[in-house]
Amino acid sequence: MTVELQSEQLEQALGLLGEYLEHEGSKRFQLVVCGGAALIAKSLVARVTADVDILALLDEQDRPLSPDPLPEEIIKGAAFVQRTMPELELPDDWLNNGPSRHPGGLFQTGLPAGLVERLSSRSYGEALTVWFLDRFDQIHLKLYAATDSGPGRHVDDLLKLEPTSPEIEIAAKWALTHDSSPGFRMMLVSMLSQLGYCDVAESI
Repeated sequence: MTVELQSEQLEQALGLLGEYLEHEGSKRFQLVVCGGAALIAKSLVARVTADVDILALLDEQDRPLSPDPLPEEIIKGAAFVQRTMPELELPDDWLNNGPSRHPGGLFQTGLPAGLVERLSSRSYGEALTVWFLDRFDQIHLKLYAATDSGPGRHVDDLLKLEPTSPEIEIAAKWALTHDSSPGFRMMLVSMLSQLGYCDVAESI
């Protein structure tokens, strides 16, 4: 059974990854992390997570890069952490690029405007910096994921972020740039109405 990561365990895993990269003489990597790990790291939502989702990489000029494929050094480092911390029972893909994998990924189809400027960073040694998504951008991703997957943790996270109607409207319009199909719009309108954002549902 996989042990889900709490804040302290998440810090330990990322810290060990940074130590590994530094020991190997790796260049500095900058990971942009979203999802549960970012919610925990920024104390936006009190919960646990089973993995760390990489949305993008940043280059030395802090410009976003696709994380698909993940750099070999990061893959090897994640495997090292998994072997070194057996008490966490980390899955093979505990550090993954799932949100931005393949042509239909979030990075490939477009991140929320201004996302990079809103990121906050945490250093894990000389070779690793992790950038965590801002609450505003988490609202975008969570609304999109919640509409796509229905009731569950994405809806729960979204509600805990307590978005305002203007924030939800911006996020909804962004979500429609990723899926403009009539079916998705119908599900989005329905979800917004169920969550109490009837004014936004009527405006999109």
